[in-house]
Amino acid sequence: MQWTSRQTAMAEQGYIASDDLAMAVHLALSLGRPLLLEGAAGVGKTEIARVLAAICETQLIRLQCYEGLDAAQAIYEWNYQRQLLTIRAAAEDGETGRSVEQRIFSEEFLLERPLLKAIRQPKAPVLLIDEIDRADEEFEAYLLEVLSEFQISIPELGTLTATSRPMVILTANGTRDLSDALRRRCLYAHVEYPDRETELAILKARCPEVEAALAGQIIGFVQSLRKEDLEKKPGIAEMLDFSAAVMGLGIADLTLDPALLQASLATLLKTETDRGNISTEIAQRLAGQAA
Repeated sequence: MQWTSRQTAMAEQGYIASDDLAMAVHLALSLGRPLLLEGAAGVGKTEIARVLAAICETQLIRLQCYEGLDAAQAIYEWNYQRQLLTIRAAAEDGETGRSVEQRIFSEEFLLERPLLKAIRQPKAPVLLIDEIDRADEEFEAYLLEVLSEFQISIPELGTLTATSRPMVILTANGTRDLSDALRRRCLYAHVEYPDRETELAILKARCPEVEAALAGQIIGFVQSLRKEDLEKKPGIAEMLDFSAAVMGLGIADLTLDPALLQASLATLLKTETDRGNISTEIAQRLAGQAA
């Protein structure tokens, strides 16, 4: 498949990708390499994984990263409760020693977590490692074996190699620097907030019922709002929520009802500080500029 065909397929799923991003996705899939997507929260990085899974008609497996994430939550762990019950039952039957140990450390007692699950699917899934920069630096070392060899070492079972090679998407919001070792294993693309034309195309693809004039106002308003001094700038998902709210409230022009417009900001502004900073007057000024 050519990169332009992938771009078209993504558009059919409602994701309007720039030429650079479509090429990065194409190269990652063609070369079988992980793709690291970096950019502000809300620009659509995570959505790319969902769209790829839909295009390829395969499973999406997501690992949400957070501080303190370790191998037990990300790769595998043993079913300790079941192991203890088995040991007690074996002891009551007079069974002890190596035979019990071999039984409780078999695949029957293995709990797959996202990374192990991803390499053991009969059909290659899309593996989304979301917000990798939220995890500790030590956790990146766990990923290197998976991203380099697509295999996982389990001391009790040996090395488990991939049944299928997953399509790997990593996202980062820039909260900390990622290691050189991790970056070297990935192709890279920086995802920006879309320009006006692209965001309009996204809105039309997702909400075709929005009138053209109102759609232009919505995009102009949201893009102007992002230029304000906000703690959390509204992303594409928030823009779509705002559009749905505007339609649901029966707003045909953002400048006509300041109270309704202010109420609809609940979809765009997600902190008390931001809500306080965008007064009715400021919202009206931004709506007037977008009209």
